[in-house]
Amino acid sequence: MGKSEDPLLRIQANLQYTFRDLTLLELALTHPSYAHEHPEEGGEEHHNQRLEFMGDAVLDFLVAVWLYRTYRDFPEGPLTRLRATLVRTTTLASLARELELGTALRLGRGEEESGGSERAANLCDALEAAVGALYLDGGLSVIWSRLEPSFARRAEAILEAESYVDAKSRFQEWTQAELGKTPAYQIVDETGPDHAKTFTSQVLVGADVAGQGTGASKRMAEQAAARAALITYTNGALGL
Repeated sequence: MGKSEDPLLRIQANLQYTFRDLTLLELALTHPSYAHEHPEEGGEEHHNQRLEFMGDAVLDFLVAVWLYRTYRDFPEGPLTRLRATLVRTTTLASLARELELGTALRLGRGEEESGGSERAANLCDALEAAVGALYLDGGLSVIWSRLEPSFARRAEAILEAESYVDAKSRFQEWTQAELGKTPAYQIVDETGPDHAKTFTSQVLVGADVAGQGTGASKRMAEQAAARAALITYTNGALGL
Protein backbone atom coordinates (compact mmCIF):
# COMPACT_ATOMS: atom_id res chain seq x y z
CA MET A 1 0.00 0.00 0.00
CA GLY A 2 1.43 3.40 -1.00
CA LYS A 3 1.90 6.21 1.42
CA SER A 4 -0.95 8.26 -0.03
CA GLU A 5 -3.32 5.32 0.54
CA ASP A 6 -2.37 4.70 4.17
CA PRO A 7 -4.47 6.91 6.47
CA LEU A 8 -2.06 6.54 9.41
CA LEU A 9 0.86 7.69 7.26
CA ARG A 10 -1.24 10.56 5.92
CA ILE A 11 -2.17 11.67 9.44
CA GLN A 12 1.49 11.58 10.50
CA ALA A 13 2.36 13.63 7.41
CA ASN A 14 -0.34 16.16 8.33
CA LEU A 15 1.12 16.33 11.85
CA GLN A 16 4.68 16.44 10.51
CA TYR A 17 5.49 13.84 13.14
CA THR A 18 6.38 10.14 12.94
CA PHE A 19 5.29 8.09 15.92
CA ARG A 20 7.92 5.93 17.53
CA ASP A 21 5.09 3.76 18.85
CA LEU A 22 2.45 3.65 16.12
CA THR A 23 0.12 1.59 18.31
CA LEU A 24 -0.55 4.76 20.33
CA LEU A 25 -1.96 6.49 17.27
CA GLU A 26 -3.97 3.39 16.36
CA LEU A 27 -5.41 3.28 19.88
CA ALA A 28 -6.28 6.99 19.72
CA LEU A 29 -8.35 6.26 16.62
CA THR A 30 -10.17 3.23 18.04
CA HIS A 31 -13.77 3.95 19.02
CA PRO A 32 -15.34 1.94 21.88
CA SER A 33 -17.82 0.43 19.42
CA TYR A 34 -14.94 -1.17 17.49
CA ALA A 35 -13.34 -2.54 20.65
CA HIS A 36 -16.68 -4.06 21.66
CA GLU A 37 -16.95 -5.89 18.33
CA HIS A 38 -13.28 -6.99 18.27
CA PRO A 39 -12.39 -8.20 21.79
CA GLU A 40 -9.69 -10.42 20.28
CA GLU A 41 -7.58 -7.27 19.60
CA GLY A 42 -7.17 -6.38 23.24
CA GLY A 43 -10.49 -6.60 24.98
CA GLU A 44 -13.50 -4.32 25.18
CA GLU A 45 -11.49 -1.68 27.05
CA HIS A 46 -8.94 -1.40 24.22
CA HIS A 47 -10.20 1.92 22.88
CA ASN A 48 -9.40 5.63 22.94
CA GLN A 49 -11.30 6.83 26.02
CA ARG A 50 -8.35 6.77 28.44
CA LEU A 51 -6.16 8.64 25.94
CA GLU A 52 -9.04 11.07 25.38
CA PHE A 53 -9.25 11.73 29.13
CA MET A 54 -5.56 12.62 29.29
CA GLY A 55 -5.48 14.51 26.00
CA ASP A 56 -8.41 16.69 27.08
CA ALA A 57 -6.49 17.82 30.18
CA VAL A 58 -3.23 18.32 28.27
CA LEU A 59 -4.94 20.37 25.57
CA ASP A 60 -6.73 22.57 28.10
CA PHE A 61 -3.38 23.28 29.75
CA LEU A 62 -1.53 24.05 26.51
CA VAL A 63 -4.28 26.30 25.16
CA ALA A 64 -4.47 28.15 28.50
CA VAL A 65 -0.71 28.77 28.56
CA TRP A 66 -0.71 29.92 24.94
CA LEU A 67 -3.62 32.32 25.51
CA TYR A 68 -1.93 33.71 28.63
CA ARG A 69 1.27 34.42 26.71
CA THR A 70 -0.34 35.61 23.48
CA TYR A 71 -3.08 37.90 24.82
CA ARG A 72 -1.16 39.68 27.53
CA ASP A 73 -3.80 42.37 28.02
CA PHE A 74 -6.77 40.02 28.36
CA PRO A 75 -8.17 39.66 31.90
CA GLU A 76 -9.38 36.32 33.23
CA GLY A 77 -12.95 36.47 31.95
CA PRO A 78 -12.15 36.93 28.24
CA LEU A 79 -9.32 34.39 28.46
CA THR A 80 -11.71 31.84 29.91
CA ARG A 81 -14.34 32.46 27.24
CA LEU A 82 -11.83 32.29 24.41
CA ARG A 83 -10.33 29.07 25.75
CA ALA A 84 -13.80 27.53 26.01
CA THR A 85 -14.48 28.43 22.37
CA LEU A 86 -11.16 26.99 21.19
CA VAL A 87 -11.58 23.62 22.94
CA ARG A 88 -15.30 23.09 22.38
CA THR A 89 -16.48 20.06 20.41
CA THR A 90 -17.11 21.81 17.09
CA THR A 91 -13.71 23.51 17.07
CA LEU A 92 -11.79 20.34 17.89
CA ALA A 93 -13.83 18.37 15.34
CA SER A 94 -12.85 20.86 12.64
CA LEU A 95 -9.19 20.39 13.58
CA ALA A 96 -9.66 16.62 13.44
CA ARG A 97 -11.04 16.97 9.91
CA GLU A 98 -8.06 19.14 8.97
CA LEU A 99 -5.75 16.35 10.14
CA GLU A 100 -7.94 13.73 8.38
CA LEU A 101 -8.45 11.72 11.56
CA GLY A 102 -11.85 10.54 10.38
CA THR A 103 -10.29 8.55 7.55
CA ALA A 104 -8.54 6.29 10.06
CA LEU A 105 -11.20 6.01 12.76
CA ARG A 106 -11.88 2.39 13.67
CA LEU A 107 -15.61 2.10 14.33
CA GLY A 108 -18.07 -0.67 15.01
CA ARG A 109 -20.29 -1.66 12.12
CA GLY A 110 -23.36 0.19 13.35
CA GLU A 111 -21.43 3.34 14.20
CA GLU A 112 -19.72 3.32 10.82
CA GLU A 113 -22.95 2.77 8.89
CA SER A 114 -24.60 5.69 10.69
CA GLY A 115 -21.84 8.12 9.63
CA GLY A 116 -19.76 7.93 12.77
CA SER A 117 -16.55 8.92 11.00
CA GLU A 118 -18.01 12.39 10.42
CA ARG A 119 -19.80 12.79 13.74
CA ALA A 120 -18.43 15.82 15.60
CA ALA A 121 -18.35 14.07 18.98
CA ASN A 122 -16.32 11.14 17.59
CA LEU A 123 -13.89 13.48 15.82
CA CYS A 124 -13.46 15.61 18.94
CA ASP A 125 -12.77 12.51 21.02
CA ALA A 126 -10.26 11.28 18.43
CA LEU A 127 -8.46 14.63 18.41
CA GLU A 128 -8.17 14.67 22.19
CA ALA A 129 -7.00 11.04 22.17
CA ALA A 130 -4.43 11.86 19.49
CA VAL A 131 -3.13 14.66 21.72
CA GLY A 132 -2.78 12.12 24.51
CA ALA A 133 -0.91 9.79 22.16
CA LEU A 134 1.40 12.61 21.05
CA TYR A 135 2.13 13.47 24.67
CA LEU A 136 3.10 9.89 25.51
CA ASP A 137 5.17 9.50 22.35
CA GLY A 138 6.90 12.88 22.16
CA GLY A 139 6.00 15.23 25.02
CA LEU A 140 4.34 18.64 25.34
CA SER A 141 6.62 20.50 22.92
CA VAL A 142 5.78 18.05 20.13
CA ILE A 143 2.07 18.65 20.59
CA TRP A 144 2.13 22.41 20.62
CA SER A 145 4.69 22.88 17.86
CA ARG A 146 2.28 20.97 15.60
CA LEU A 147 -1.02 22.43 16.77
CA GLU A 148 -0.22 26.07 17.59
CA PRO A 149 -0.64 27.37 14.00
CA SER A 150 -4.11 25.82 13.79
CA PHE A 151 -5.21 27.26 17.12
CA ALA A 152 -3.74 30.67 16.26
CA ARG A 153 -5.77 30.76 13.02
CA ARG A 154 -8.92 29.78 14.86
CA ALA A 155 -8.38 32.33 17.61
CA GLU A 156 -7.97 35.10 15.05
CA ALA A 157 -11.07 33.95 13.17
CA ILE A 158 -13.08 33.98 16.40
CA LEU A 159 -11.97 37.54 17.14
CA GLU A 160 -12.47 38.76 13.58
CA ALA A 161 -15.96 37.25 13.43
CA GLU A 162 -16.78 39.14 16.63
CA SER A 163 -17.96 35.87 18.16
CA TYR A 164 -15.94 36.69 21.26
CA VAL A 165 -15.50 40.35 22.22
CA ASP A 166 -15.00 43.05 19.60
CA ALA A 167 -13.14 45.54 21.75
CA LYS A 168 -12.38 47.92 18.87
CA SER A 169 -16.06 48.47 18.11
CA ARG A 170 -16.94 48.84 21.76
CA PHE A 171 -14.13 51.30 22.42
CA GLN A 172 -15.08 53.38 19.37
CA GLU A 173 -18.71 53.48 20.51
CA TRP A 174 -17.61 54.58 23.97
CA THR A 175 -15.17 57.30 22.80
CA GLN A 176 -17.66 58.73 20.32
CA ALA A 177 -20.45 58.78 22.88
CA GLU A 178 -18.39 60.04 25.84
CA LEU A 179 -15.59 62.06 24.23
CA GLY A 180 -16.88 62.89 20.77
CA LYS A 181 -13.72 61.41 19.23
CA THR A 182 -12.87 58.42 17.04
CA PRO A 183 -9.83 56.34 18.09
CA ALA A 184 -6.95 55.60 15.71
CA TYR A 185 -4.50 52.68 15.73
CA GLN A 186 -0.82 52.41 14.95
CA ILE A 187 1.59 49.46 14.94
CA VAL A 188 4.62 50.53 16.97
CA ASP A 189 6.68 47.33 17.04
CA GLU A 190 7.14 43.98 15.29
CA THR A 191 9.31 41.20 16.71
CA GLY A 192 10.09 37.60 15.85
CA PRO A 193 10.60 35.66 12.61
CA ASP A 194 8.22 36.04 9.68
CA HIS A 195 6.29 32.86 10.48
CA ALA A 196 5.78 33.77 14.15
CA LYS A 197 5.71 37.56 14.47
CA THR A 198 4.41 39.45 17.49
CA PHE A 199 2.90 42.88 16.84
CA THR A 200 2.46 45.77 19.28
CA SER A 201 -0.30 48.30 18.66
CA GLN A 202 -1.27 51.55 20.32
CA VAL A 203 -4.72 53.12 20.21
CA LEU A 204 -4.81 56.90 20.19
CA VAL A 205 -7.61 59.20 21.27
CA GLY A 206 -6.56 62.52 19.85
CA ALA A 207 -2.87 62.82 20.69
CA ASP A 208 -3.10 60.60 23.77
CA VAL A 209 -2.12 56.92 23.89
CA ALA A 210 -5.21 55.30 25.39
CA GLY A 211 -3.96 51.71 25.39
CA GLN A 212 -1.34 49.31 24.10
CA GLY A 213 -1.49 45.61 23.31
CA THR A 214 0.32 42.76 21.58
CA GLY A 215 -0.84 39.89 19.41
CA ALA A 216 0.12 37.38 16.76
CA SER A 217 -1.36 39.59 14.02
CA LYS A 218 -1.96 43.31 13.57
CA ARG A 219 -5.68 42.83 14.16
CA MET A 220 -5.07 40.87 17.35
CA ALA A 221 -2.72 43.59 18.60
CA GLU A 222 -5.29 46.29 17.84
CA GLN A 223 -7.99 44.33 19.68
CA ALA A 224 -5.66 43.96 22.65
CA ALA A 225 -4.90 47.70 22.63
CA ALA A 226 -8.59 48.55 22.50
CA ARG A 227 -9.31 46.14 25.34
CA ALA A 228 -6.58 47.71 27.48
CA ALA A 229 -8.00 51.16 26.76
CA LEU A 230 -11.52 50.07 27.67
CA ILE A 231 -10.35 48.65 30.97
CA THR A 232 -8.43 51.85 31.75
CA TYR A 233 -11.14 54.29 30.69
CA THR A 234 -14.14 52.43 32.13
CA ASN A 235 -12.45 50.64 35.06
CA GLY A 236 -13.69 47.35 33.63
CA ALA A 237 -17.32 48.45 33.82
CA LEU A 238 -18.05 47.04 30.36
CA GLY A 239 -17.18 43.52 31.47
CA LEU A 240 -13.97 42.97 29.49
